[in-house]
Amino acid sequence: MEEKKSANFKTVDKKQKSYSNFDSTKKSNSNLSFGNCFLIPFFSGVLGCIVVIATCFGIPSVKSKLLNNQSNINPEHSGYVAQTSLENYSNTSVYAANKVLPSIVGIKVEYNVNSLISMFGNRAQTTTATASGSGIIISEDGYILTNNHIVATASSESYYEVSEATKLTVTLFNDEQEYEAKIVGTDEQTDLAVIKIEKDGLSKAEFADSDNIKVGEFAMAVGNPLGMQSSITCGVISAVNREVTDTDGKKFTLIQTDAAINSGNSGGALVNSEGKVIGINTLKLSGTGIEGMGFAIPINSTTDITSQLIQYSKVKRPYIGISGMDLDEKTAKNNNLVVGIYVKSVDDFSAGEKAGIKIGDVIIEAEGKKISTMDELNEIKNSHKIGDEMKIKVNRNGNEKDLTITLGEQP
Repeated sequence: MEEKKSANFKTVDKKQKSYSNFDSTKKSNSNLSFGNCFLIPFFSGVLGCIVVIATCFGIPSVKSKLLNNQSNINPEHSGYVAQTSLENYSNTSVYAANKVLPSIVGIKVEYNVNSLISMFGNRAQTTTATASGSGIIISEDGYILTNNHIVATASSESYYEVSEATKLTVTLFNDEQEYEAKIVGTDEQTDLAVIKIEKDGLSKAEFADSDNIKVGEFAMAVGNPLGMQSSITCGVISAVNREVTDTDGKKFTLIQTDAAINSGNSGGALVNSEGKVIGINTLKLSGTGIEGMGFAIPINSTTDITSQLIQYSKVKRPYIGISGMDLDEKTAKNNNLVVGIYVKSVDDFSAGEKAGIKIGDVIIEAEGKKISTMDELNEIKNSHKIGDEMKIKVNRNGNEKDLTITLGEQP
């Protein structure tokens, strides 16, 4: 069968020559020795088995040489993809987790919920509710950084009121004891808060430079999701400087990651491959068709806020003392005004009033830059410190006027 197949293959181009080749091959085969037929294939197979076994069971010299030869293949020219070591990835995750877990705490908040109207038309009784979150130890003597929305529970709706936190407890890594905590300071604008427990010798988290993170690099979210203490999820940095607006209309510039962030992860850490904190887990997008979209506050943006919360229990911000409305081209034209920020009110004794801003003015410039929204004005204002001077230009009754504001402190 083999001979006939060989002959058929070779008759494709030169029939006569092929038959001649067939005859000579057949003749030579009859003279093959026992060694050629049996010994050479046998010893070749044995040698192949030895190489495979040596590689599998880790004879260093053989394994190293084979793998080094493989790794020297140029993917661009060979068509092969360079090796990726899953062992290295696993070691990275284990190292990062071991590094950061002792610095992450679970937070339990207790508060009261008052129903304003019961189903029978009477005031219902007060009930006690609980919520959970996470936090990051930022000092050995008990200061913990977390999200404002975890500890600032007070709110009011049409049918119920939620009180301030009546009790705050913290659980440490590998420690079942609950430590009562107090709120040091909160900041709604950045959604950050600092709490403290009375305990020394804690494992302080190490911070990385979040300005240097890159899209695609390793990311691990660590926290207390659904009350499950010390849980981690892994992914990558999906985007940086992502502008996100929350359900209350507040805008944040955040790190986006596909590392799973669930309820209770808020206030926990987003860390890099070295187990260093690069962000504070804060938001996630959820809903049909949405998967793997979590967000964290860059850690670099928290340092000044944190120090002010510890020192003053609040964040001191520069203040103008006006409320305004954005005017686009259509709205401005319909009201015989110019594009800019229409001043709706000016607080008494505020920096804005002292600078001469009046209701009806349209702010068109700040620090020499044309602006048309309150967000743009606030961004320029927040780049200054309390007591700094800030120059603006307003359009008043069709005439432009330059004003200088000495920024006050936000009450």
